[in-house]
Amino acid sequence: MVERAPVTRSPIAPVPPTTVEHGWEVSARRSTAELKITDCTPLAKVLVLASTDGELARALGVPFGCAARDAHRTLVVGSGPGEWLLLAAPGTSAAVIERVEAVQDEGLVSVFDATHGRALVRITGARASDLLAKVCAIDLADEVTPDGAAFRSSVAKLVTDVVRHDAGGTRSYLLHCERSSGQYLFDALIDAGNEFGIEVDGFVDPGNQGIHRA
Repeated sequence: MVERAPVTRSPIAPVPPTTVEHGWEVSARRSTAELKITDCTPLAKVLVLASTDGELARALGVPFGCAARDAHRTLVVGSGPGEWLLLAAPGTSAAVIERVEAVQDEGLVSVFDATHGRALVRITGARASDLLAKVCAIDLADEVTPDGAAFRSSVAKLVTDVVRHDAGGTRSYLLHCERSSGQYLFDALIDAGNEFGIEVDGFVDPGNQGIHRA
């Protein structure tokens, strides 16, 4: 009898056909639509709480309201005052946590692996801001929320962390919420994007796509 490794599942039901990437069941669908939505929940998600004037804040180097990659290709998001969200390749949360905890900070620091407790969605395309404008009241103009901006707002009446992180010069947003709300958020974004021809695009091995362009 052949033993099979356990498969982790996102709260968002994958659109067939499906495959397994890094132990996660994901959609293998490939879309050529101009506006795409992807379930990026398999990405490692680490939450960090620390003083804004401490050594860890200086080491992370990303202020509240901004997002940028670090030297390890981890996307560091300043998601709140003294709060950061770190996004990295699937299965690397332990390594990310180890790097964070290695920083000598005399203040109170809390580090959580939120990979399985949160959902993460990406929408990509020139009309991505038009889609979001239907479900979010934030001004999405380049002058207000440029590439690298991060904010927390209501999206389809759901508290959501939003990061603008353009992919290859194309407008793109990451949306992060509690796991229990993942399917609702995904469905709400598809509903809002139907008039723009949105299609589901499956998750791609980050080793090939640079954290799925995250």
